[in-house]
Amino acid sequence: MELRISKSYKISYKSTLLLLALILMLGIAAFTFLVLKYDPSFVNLNERLLPMSLEHPLGTDHLGRDILTRILLGFQLTVGYGFLALLMAVVIGVPFGIIAGFKGGIVDRILMRIADAFLSFPDTIVAIVLSGLLGPGIENLLIAIVVVKWVNYARLVRSTVIIERQKEYITMAKVNGLSEWRIMLKHLFPHVVGHVLVLASLDLGKIILLISSLSYIGLGAQPPTPEWGAMLNEARPYFQSVPSLMVFPGLAIVLVVLLSNLLGDYLRDKFDVKKEVTS
Repeated sequence: MELRISKSYKISYKSTLLLLALILMLGIAAFTFLVLKYDPSFVNLNERLLPMSLEHPLGTDHLGRDILTRILLGFQLTVGYGFLALLMAVVIGVPFGIIAGFKGGIVDRILMRIADAFLSFPDTIVAIVLSGLLGPGIENLLIAIVVVKWVNYARLVRSTVIIERQKEYITMAKVNGLSEWRIMLKHLFPHVVGHVLVLASLDLGKIILLISSLSYIGLGAQPPTPEWGAMLNEARPYFQSVPSLMVFPGLAIVLVVLLSNLLGDYLRDKFDVKKEVTS
């Protein structure tokens, strides 16, 4: 009895922390503009590289811009772009996976050949190549990430649907005259939701890292956009003299990625999804 109480308390405590962290993230993303005091792009060389103070809680950068303001707007941009790329990958990958897994045939074979081609190389390498071919810019970077990531969702959903379609309730649905689209939507889609949520929560951190790292090397957001990776790139020359210019955006990236991984672990336990499925 004591073990059960302890386990229940632990799960409840973890759920509460994750919920509070998610509410805080959504609050920052939604209401940052209400509390901004400074223009994130306004250059004031008379106030460059100021230390932390009440007026500038995180100081100013090499162009006199308020770092806290740029960090908060960077949250909207970096995490917002991450969510957008993730949503597009899910919207493309899930329908393809359901159709390929349920119907098989040429659609399934074509999907698997495309997936094999993309999965032959690491995601980061493919994203860098595509971003380089498309040219610098956050829009092109998002396209590259979606092209890389949708395959993972299609493969995951396909494998789940192949297992489910062999079960008796699918046979009974066919016997009762349900159309294929109705079976896919009503019976198969609910079985893939948990797997997709787990993979998406884990992928969010990876996508944010991709956006930040490629912006850092000049293939993503371009200055003066207050994106965390671009901020790291701008702060490189001042790392030894003013390390806080790189520390604060770096910490923001680490915290958001850590939270997304914790959320993924929690959802994996909640939906009882095996680790090998989401790896």
